[in-house]
Amino acid sequence: MSTPATPPRSLAEALRARDDVSLAALLRARPDLITPVPTDLTQLATRAGTRASVVRALERLDRFALQTAEALAVAGDPASYAELLGLLAGDAGDRAVAAALPRALGTLREQALVWGEDARLRLVRTARELLAPSPQHPSPTGLGPTVQEASAGMSPGRIQEIVTAAGLPSTHDSVSAVAALTGLFTDRKRMTKLLAALPEESLDVLRRLVWGPPYGQVTADPAPRLRRLLDLGLLLPTSPGTVVLPREVALHLRGGLAHRETEPVPPVVEAAASYRPQVVDATAAGQAYTALATVEELLKDWDEGGPAVLRAGGLSVRDLKRTAVALDVPEPAAAFWIELAYAAGLLASDGEADERYAATPAYDEWLERPPAERWVRLAEAWLAATRTAGLVGGRDAKERALSALGPGLDRSAASEVRHRVLTLLAGLPEGAAPVAESVLARLRWERPQRREDDLRSRLARWTLEEAELLGVTGRGALAAHGRALLGSAAAPGPGRTAQEEPTGPGDKLPVHHHPVPVPHPEPLSAAEQAVAAAAAGRLLAPLLPEPLDHVLLQADLTAVAPGPLQRPLADMLGVLADVESKGGATVYRFTPGSVRRALDAGQSASDLHAFLTAHSRTPVPQPLAYLIDDVARKHGHLRVGAASAYVRCDDDAVLNEILADKRAASLGLRRLAPTVLAAQADPAALLDGLRSMGFAPAAESAEGDVLIARAHAHRTPPRTAPEPVPDGPPVPDATLLTAAIRAIRAGDLASTTPRKQAPSAGPAGELPRTSSAETLATMQAAVLTGEALWIGYVNAEGAASQRVIAPVRVEGGFVTAYDHTADEVRTYPLHRITGVAELADD
Repeated sequence: MSTPATPPRSLAEALRARDDVSLAALLRARPDLITPVPTDLTQLATRAGTRASVVRALERLDRFALQTAEALAVAGDPASYAELLGLLAGDAGDRAVAAALPRALGTLREQALVWGEDARLRLVRTARELLAPSPQHPSPTGLGPTVQEASAGMSPGRIQEIVTAAGLPSTHDSVSAVAALTGLFTDRKRMTKLLAALPEESLDVLRRLVWGPPYGQVTADPAPRLRRLLDLGLLLPTSPGTVVLPREVALHLRGGLAHRETEPVPPVVEAAASYRPQVVDATAAGQAYTALATVEELLKDWDEGGPAVLRAGGLSVRDLKRTAVALDVPEPAAAFWIELAYAAGLLASDGEADERYAATPAYDEWLERPPAERWVRLAEAWLAATRTAGLVGGRDAKERALSALGPGLDRSAASEVRHRVLTLLAGLPEGAAPVAESVLARLRWERPQRREDDLRSRLARWTLEEAELLGVTGRGALAAHGRALLGSAAAPGPGRTAQEEPTGPGDKLPVHHHPVPVPHPEPLSAAEQAVAAAAAGRLLAPLLPEPLDHVLLQADLTAVAPGPLQRPLADMLGVLADVESKGGATVYRFTPGSVRRALDAGQSASDLHAFLTAHSRTPVPQPLAYLIDDVARKHGHLRVGAASAYVRCDDDAVLNEILADKRAASLGLRRLAPTVLAAQADPAALLDGLRSMGFAPAAESAEGDVLIARAHAHRTPPRTAPEPVPDGPPVPDATLLTAAIRAIRAGDLASTTPRKQAPSAGPAGELPRTSSAETLATMQAAVLTGEALWIGYVNAEGAASQRVIAPVRVEGGFVTAYDHTADEVRTYPLHRITGVAELADD
């Protein structure tokens, strides 16, 4: 659309002058404005000025754009571009500010926070109210009220006294006196002369107030240094005992600056060290495999039913500690792995009466996928999740403990911060690890308003730690598969590619000293994300170690797995032996208990010998063969069943030995027959008791057969992964934007089209009101003449709208017309048309 000949008089007029591309940029930056779609541009402008929407828009400004808005809030209304530049660059001028101001002002205009031409810039009223100084809400600029605002409650006589003391001619009214005083304080030469005549003690008072807060306390009888300032109006009383430094005086003392430190360019993300990209990728891949192994170990540990769910939801502190010990990781890391499995849909509560956590059916499907695909699923879940494992162990606003898998862990900014941190890492040269504090400083510059107890900084720190744990980064630098996971947002940064290991923390890569802030990349669509995930999997797959089909048996009853094992081998070895240590090579130890566990699972001694012979690169050591044979010989010699429980054995001497042992007293044993003992304990307790005494009993069924104690995997019903909590309305896609803009312009056309005024048409902006007979007659006449009409229409849901139509046919209680607002032919029931009016001839 062409720019109007006259400057806009309101935000609605400014929006009306925009083209579709500009409106789309506004709705993309502030998606809350089209939820629901406004009926016209006037309603869009009204919605853009509501407090909730303005606060949200201000929260998403970077530091310099926000400082520009704050400067406009303390400038005149309207303000010129030159005045705004002076507040940000100061009297001395700042080239960086002058270069960055057009971008910042463009951002404010694009988001409808500022409107008007450069000669008459206006901050929307709600933003001015939020950012302008007040005693209740001090301005970030540290400035106080203007002379006019501060003197509003002063008597005319007192104002005239100040004017006279300042050497100005007296006036006939307070308005002109305040204007004269304002003119003095804004005149650099006269103000410099006035301040030069003050004693040093009075100047010290002004210096203490100049950068804020501008308010101070005085007694009923001020000291001479304060009395002089009060007489000249350099300090003005606001309430009994309180004085304020007028804004014009503070700006003169500051050299015209609205802010103590103006930050037109974002802080540089510095590189702490550089590595060869191959080293980074290999390190990250090794950690990625460890991540897969840790999640598998976690869910294998909970295979038969994990910890109980707390009444309030979540995992108890005791169960978290127990899991951390089982995984051999600190508790925060254990909470991260648990939350990661939950976010990926691999873990959930079973919903039973005695509710417990367990693996989901999706876990079994996940196990069957190649390692690279399994890692991609974990990484995607981590990037999108809003649940924040770093909060576990803390307390919420009501001082309630936050537990793993419990409520209260969602933080809507988590996903956005993770993406942003990784994007900043992707902007560094390949192989470069960032200085963590420089990343945090950059994030604080990009979102200075969103303090939230500095949650974003904590989220960023957790992101750097979790990315390393998950294998997205290696040695702090973004790996190739991590870069691919971000898709188009991960363009490599400038600078050389590192070729050598760092020699120390000072080995930094070259960076731009004045980076240009770039807009945050748009979120990837589902199709783009699938392409990025596939690319990440392809890059990671060759770096992951191939599973081995063998172990090394040693004479000290241990087996060494020199790398990851194939799943059937790992599963069987996990039953036959206990893991003694993990790392690059896993060490398994064979014990009587572990061998008995394999026998309880249905394996025979010959099966175990054959298994070890087939999968060992070394001969089966004699001590291990003896251990298996010895445990197998004793296994099942004693049989335990349900009486409540009984023990039977063909060798009555063994039963005599059990009865004579004092440790059997708690079992309540008594002899029923020479080869049978009855017990008061249940079968499980009886089995444990006899095993603690050194025997190797086997459980038997009611038919007398040996029970094979295979582990029965416990699974939850099908569960979906938790949905991330959105940080406000989603960004609209191109299709929705096109439809929304078309509807808004159509509604605006209907509401602004000139029309003939009729007594029954109502005031401008309201729906026309005519009788049914008048409506029908006007419609029929328009069919004959081909003229367009302005109608009011109420749909089936009761929503009212204005439309411009060209009637084609009227019959059967319906009018068929070309709807100019919808740009199509439609049929409307006549009884839903509130009224009709003819359009003006022009």
